[in-house]
Amino acid sequence: MSDVRSGKVAIIMGSESDRKVAEDAVRVLEEHRVTYEVQVISAHRNPVILEEYIKKSDADVFIAIAGLSAALPGAIASRTKKPVIGVPINVKLDGLDAVLSMMQMPSGIPVATVGIDNGKNAAYLALRILGKV
Repeated sequence: MSDVRSGKVAIIMGSESDRKVAEDAVRVLEEHRVTYEVQVISAHRNPVILEEYIKKSDADVFIAIAGLSAALPGAIASRTKKPVIGVPINVKLDGLDAVLSMMQMPSGIPVATVGIDNGKNAAYLALRILGKV
């Protein structure tokens, strides 16, 4: 089993409108001095760029922030064996559409899902995965 305690987190937003939720996660990671990077890459508009990013990333954990169809976390999870944490965004239907998309992944493609707009909890879960708290 590999030790990921050094840890790096990649935060990927489906669109720039998700920035506030990403900033909530960033504050928690900075508090705990965890290396991170933030990207805006849509699973629908930029699938090739997303795939290239995942392949080249040295992140140990991915946080994927998305609303509506919320395909981003699943798209990431289908391309990596690393942990993926989904953060559903309240865009329509009070965010329930995004929650259900993230939670109903097929067997073998898991996405850990936190509460709607809860970037903080995504960062805290990443810290636990990395053994930082």
